[in-house]
Amino acid sequence: MKRYWVLFSLLLSGCTGLPTAIQNAPFIDLSYQQVSSDADNYKDAPVRWGGVIIGVENEAQSSLMQIVFHPLDYSGRPQTYKPGIGRFVVKSSEFLDPAVYVKDKEITVAGVIAGGMDLTVGKRTIRVPLLVATAVHLWPNYPDYYSHPGFYSPYYYGYPAYNPFYRGGFYSPYYRW
Repeated sequence: MKRYWVLFSLLLSGCTGLPTAIQNAPFIDLSYQQVSSDADNYKDAPVRWGGVIIGVENEAQSSLMQIVFHPLDYSGRPQTYKPGIGRFVVKSSEFLDPAVYVKDKEITVAGVIAGGMDLTVGKRTIRVPLLVATAVHLWPNYPDYYSHPGFYSPYYYGYPAYNPFYRGGFYSPYYRW
C-alpha cells in the first residue's frame, strides 16, 4: 500500500503545471502590498509575480513592461477574475517585441526586486515596484467556451428541438422522437 502512495505522490508532483521558463526560478512569497509600500526595503528579493500587460517600451539596452498585478494560482497563472491590485514594471535585458507582448495578455515573471520607480500615469506620478526579469512566460489565450456551441450550450446535443435539456426536456411538446 505504501508503494501506491509513493507512486501517486510522484505522479502528482510531475503535474504541477508550472511552465519551464519559471519553474526553477527561486522566489520568496512576498505580497504586492508589502513591496509596494516600501520597495527599496525589499531590494534583491526574488519574487514570482504575474498579471496583465499594460504596455511595453523599448530602450537602447533594455525593455520596460508595465503590468497590472493579479495574484497567481497554483500553476503560476494570473487569476484575472480577481481584481487587479496595482502596477509594477518589469525591466528585461532582452528585446520585448510590442507585437508579441501586447496589451491585455497574461504574463508571469520571475525576477529580482530592484527597488521602486516613478511612473507617470496621465498627469499623476506614482511609485511602483521595479523587477529585473530573470524569466518571463506569456500565457496562451484559452478559448471562450461560453461564446460558441459546446458542452455548456443548449445546442450541445444538436438542433435545439432534439435537445432534451432545451425547452422543457423529454416531456416538452418541442421534443421530437
